[in-house]
Amino acid sequence: MPAMAYDVSKSVKGDDAFYTVRWSPIVQADKYRIIGSVPAMGGIAELYYKDAGGKLNLYLLARSYYGGLRATLRAATDPETEKDERRRAVLVDHEGEIYYRYALVESQDDMSDVMFFFMSTYAPKIRFDHSGRYERIFLTEVDAGGLVTV
Repeated sequence: MPAMAYDVSKSVKGDDAFYTVRWSPIVQADKYRIIGSVPAMGGIAELYYKDAGGKLNLYLLARSYYGGLRATLRAATDPETEKDERRRAVLVDHEGEIYYRYALVESQDDMSDVMFFFMSTYAPKIRFDHSGRYERIFLTEVDAGGLVTV
């Protein structure tokens, strides 16, 4: 059986784009695991912390193009390298309980469209621009672990 590709694919019908995000399994953040398994390629990632009740809570949706997901996740899961105070506080407060998943995206425009869709869902009051290529953007998630957020 071939390995599952953790990536974003797209089909276009008229002025509408239909994206499918195939997430990697959600795993506990560990710098060695990230270095050994996350590609140094462009893509999107979600970071979660596990609360006292065992529930995973999304706290960061990130995109990475030039530096690659490996570098982005390494920096975003280490309190010593995370620059944002709010995110650093999450890392410190939930040490050992940080999780991530990712999907590769080759096109910056596609990455903008996917991020726009997620941001419109997660934080509709925050303005986030899409590529401007499509009238409407639709998205479906496929997750190896069964976690679907939209």
